[in-house]
This record gives sequence, C-alpha cells and structure tokens, in this order.
Amino acid sequence: MRRSISIIIPAYNEEKRLPGTLEAVKRYLGATAWEFAEIVVVNDGSRDRTAEAARAGGARVVENPVNRGKGYSVRHGVMEAKGEWLLVSDADLSAPIEELDKLWRMVCAENAGGAIGSRALDRSLIGVHQPAFRENVGKVFNLLMRIVTGLPYHDTQCGFKLFETKAAREIFRRQLLDGFGFDVEVLFIAARLGYRVLEIPVRWNNVEGTTVSLWRGIAAFVDPLKVRWNGQAGKYR
Repeated sequence: MRRSISIIIPAYNEEKRLPGTLEAVKRYLGATAWEFAEIVVVNDGSRDRTAEAARAGGARVVENPVNRGKGYSVRHGVMEAKGEWLLVSDADLSAPIEELDKLWRMVCAENAGGAIGSRALDRSLIGVHQPAFRENVGKVFNLLMRIVTGLPYHDTQCGFKLFETKAAREIFRRQLLDGFGFDVEVLFIAARLGYRVLEIPVRWNNVEGTTVSLWRGIAAFVDPLKVRWNGQAGKYR
C-alpha cells in the first residue's frame, strides 16, 4: 500500500517552466493511490516570480535565504518534507513524473532505502539527448566518480531520486556540499550508513533552458575528490 510522499522540486528562476510541471505532477498524483501527497518547491533565491508561480500551481514553497545552490536546496526540502517517502525531481521534468512508479516498485521489491533514476543503464530510454559534448562530459564524470569514490553507480547526476524520508534525513544532515556534487556525496554517505540505494533506468528527455552552465558542470569534477577526502577525514560520521 502506498503511504505518503513529498515531491521536492529545487527551483532557481523557474517561473516559466513551473506551471506546466506542477500541472503534470498534480495530474499524476490525482491518478495514483498515495494516501497523502504534497509538492514542495524550494525557491533558491530566484530573481523572477518562481515563488508566486509555485504557489499558484498548488505547491508549498520553502524559501532559501539567498541563492545557495541545488545541493542546499534539496537538503532544505528533505528536512521540510512531511511525507514518509520523498522524490527529488528537476523543475523541467526531464524524467517524466510517471517514472516514480518504476522506482517505487523496485524499492518495494528489493526492500531498499531508496532508488535513483539513471540515463546510463539503458540509453534507449533517452528520447532527446543532450548535446554530444555535454553528454560525453557526463560519461567521463561518472567514470572518474566510480574510480575515486568506489560507488557502483553509472549516473549519479540524473535529478530523479526516491528516498525513504527517515533514511534521507540521516543522510542529508551529514551533507557538506551545496553545489552539484551533492548527488555523489549523499550516495557516498548512504553507502557508509548501510542504506541500499538502487539505480534504475528511466525515460529521460533533455529540456532546453537549463540554468546550469557547462562550466559549473565541469567544475563539479573536483567534488568526488572532496567527498573521498571528507570520508577519509571522518566528516560524515
């Protein structure tokens, strides 16, 4: 039986994309059997009307004090979630919200603490690819990530992740990175704490208009090294 879930959407200057995203999420939730569901938009110091668009679309808005980054925003949303389970989703729904069903089935079947959506395990599920250079940078990043951290995942950066909220709070409260390397960090911490997090292939489509610059993505290559160092220094205890 499905219990309660919080859909967490970190958002920075997403005034234009949020209305369609929230409508799709509400339509999906209305057709499912969750006993309780909420949409939580974490407004990361947006300079447009992101907060107003989120409230108009029926979401609960959590405000960051200033622009702090995606990692900070997701952690903030995790700590504010009311559901027993939580899904982190990008504001552009590049992974369709219906893919939550797939993650939920596998988590229940495997009695796991969470699951992450993956573009790498079955690339035939990618409808619209990223530009070739950006996609190849992602492949190299995940290869180096596995070498540096020892994690088994082939795609840590897909923004579609399901966690049991109790487990997520144990994981995310130890998180130190506020930027895009947080995905690697929380999976590293989860493994250290003994939580099983599955990697599940999902449908995915690149959506134009990302607020993430290619340079910031490349700069994230340093983050697995930070995570490994923090782990060795005992900072995640």
